[in-house]
Amino acid sequence: MTLDFTGQVAVVTGAGGGLGRAHALALAARGAHVVVNDIGGSRDDTSPDSTPNTPAACVVAEITARGGSAVADYADVTDHTQVTAMIGRALTAWGRIDILINNAGILRDASFRNATLDDFRTVVDVHLMGAVNCTKAVWEHMIAQQYGRILMTTSASGIYGNFGQANYGAAKSALVGLMNVLAIEGEPKGIRVNALAPLAATRMTESILDSAAAEALRPEAISPGALFLVSPDAPTKTVLGAGAGVFAVSEMRESRGCFLPDDARTPEDIAAHWPQISDFSRLSSTDSTTAQIRNYVGMQKSTA
Repeated sequence: MTLDFTGQVAVVTGAGGGLGRAHALALAARGAHVVVNDIGGSRDDTSPDSTPNTPAACVVAEITARGGSAVADYADVTDHTQVTAMIGRALTAWGRIDILINNAGILRDASFRNATLDDFRTVVDVHLMGAVNCTKAVWEHMIAQQYGRILMTTSASGIYGNFGQANYGAAKSALVGLMNVLAIEGEPKGIRVNALAPLAATRMTESILDSAAAEALRPEAISPGALFLVSPDAPTKTVLGAGAGVFAVSEMRESRGCFLPDDARTPEDIAAHWPQISDFSRLSSTDSTTAQIRNYVGMQKSTA
């Protein structure tokens, strides 16, 4: 089945280059009206681009040259007022919002020892609060139309960790938590929420990749995964890793664990039972806080 986004309206943040540009071009090629959002700055977001040939405008020009439909928008995702205005302009132009891809981000890499708190706050503000602002701005509209697809952009740094990226990893991990909750709240409203964990050669990674790795990790190889995750038949509450043509699902797992009675619940008892507690050959079916409570209480009752 060919995925067709004809008539759908998509907002892609940080779409002036790299992954966002690739997502925007791919969506437009399949018929979507695309809001190409990009504040247009340097890699660390310190010099917004206010020239006529902004990155966002250049992507729009690429799309329209190929017969697609797109507009540029320069809202700062950390400013909820600007984001709300951006969504308002999209609704005025096309009447609905079907897809939001939260892709905008920055890097301020440093070991935790050397990182400043200001940089930490800035990274969290752009990645996490930027996604929150944009999602909040589209949420009620998606509920009203009983349809919506939202994609967070997480990272292996947030899932597994990476030296020198405590701020980035914390923000990216938080986006998985946001996805988990919104997927639960959105499901009865026709809204599906997923996360993409890309390994891509972009201006954010250009200083650490050689030419061979950069070619293998080109953004265009990742966008098919993004489009699948915002398609009508997309799953929900799913983290998809993507890079160099490889696609893989990441999951948070929980061992079955074991119940320790009141008279055997000391730190020493935990140490003694650690092989059983940490045994991942037996997995719990936990997929929510409610399920975890049910499992834990059920295990306690079964041994009472």
